[in-house]
Amino acid sequence: MTDRLPHEKGFHISWDQIHRDSRALAWRLDGHGPDNGAWRAVVAITRGGMAPAMIAARELDIRTVDTISVKSYDNQTQSEASVLKKPDDALMGDGTGILIIDDLVDSGKTLEIVRALYPNAHFATVYAKPKGRAQVDTFITEVSQDTWIFFPWDMAMQYVKPYRGE
Repeated sequence: MTDRLPHEKGFHISWDQIHRDSRALAWRLDGHGPDNGAWRAVVAITRGGMAPAMIAARELDIRTVDTISVKSYDNQTQSEASVLKKPDDALMGDGTGILIIDDLVDSGKTLEIVRALYPNAHFATVYAKPKGRAQVDTFITEVSQDTWIFFPWDMAMQYVKPYRGE
């Protein structure tokens, strides 16, 4: 067991599960926006936040949807985070009424950068790890820090070796 890399402790997410969990996130956020419970816009952190943000926007009937692109991983290696693209400043302001969604908070570095840009936005992720949890206002499921989450958009059908044994 000790010869496994940290990412080999995998948590595999199916399309059905990300859909259910993203809807649950939307339901948790429903009625909690600052404008009589409504949100002004949804901003997805690309790329992982795009599917959950689309589902949340649909569930919450939010028509203004944009993206912020933050690169913090090269394949499975975490690197220095940087903003590649951000939404229009007139839309965003200080983030008030904006719902910023990502699939996962890991170390929290990505959300820390985005939170510095939009301190009054509401940050939501579907999954959260302990190191980054403080950066998230709302999430659905917490997983251990040493778990690697395999999202359906990163996967192909293949044999998976059991965690223990052969």
